[in-house]
Amino acid sequence: MLSVALFGGAIAIVGRWVSFRFIGRVARIWAQANLIALKFLCRLDYRIEGLEHLPTSTCIVMSKHQSAWETIALRALLPVEQTWVLKRELLDIPILGAALRRFRVIAIDRAAGRAALKQLITEGQQLLGTGHWVVIFPEGTRVPPGERASYNVGGALLAQRSGYPILPIAHNAGVFWGRRSLTKRAGTIQLVIGESIDTTGKSAQELTRETENWIEGVVACLPTRADLKPGPTQAG
Repeated sequence: MLSVALFGGAIAIVGRWVSFRFIGRVARIWAQANLIALKFLCRLDYRIEGLEHLPTSTCIVMSKHQSAWETIALRALLPVEQTWVLKRELLDIPILGAALRRFRVIAIDRAAGRAALKQLITEGQQLLGTGHWVVIFPEGTRVPPGERASYNVGGALLAQRSGYPILPIAHNAGVFWGRRSLTKRAGTIQLVIGESIDTTGKSAQELTRETENWIEGVVACLPTRADLKPGPTQAG
């Protein structure tokens, strides 16, 4: 919370006068600092599999959502030109909300239905066209390990309309840092980056199903207890 106050306050104040890329670099430093703090203060480390699958061009990232950890880690691991799809209520949080507004986020009213989908597609296509990676948690909320939630079609619909590929990401962060929990368990989070999913000729429903099957299939292979050591997933 202290790091959010310091970095968020700085970004909120100077964000209107500096470039988006500069803000992204500051946010990356914040994320990297938090990952280092987790490692040395909480003995919570991470391991990445599939870094070779990170594309060199713009894409739509669709990630498993289990904890607060991935909202930090993805900011550190992905290119600085990131646009996140998030719930509009986050913009009302003091300091954090003001900082988030500087990142050209796509803030969705989850009760808006079709209007929210239209906003996601319109703003998402504009930002993809300017080189921004769009990061989406298709479950819409954090889901505890061992449970499943239906994947929203919005990310896949954006991919189908825009033609940009989907980069699926799976992990087991919720095993170590629970949903709405301040407690962190020592261990090694395993994050797996999949091969990009080509969107050519596929419907939004097909893309949603393909993304969900890959992510949930990989998550099922990851350790479900903090005392188990990570291993290769053989994810294809």
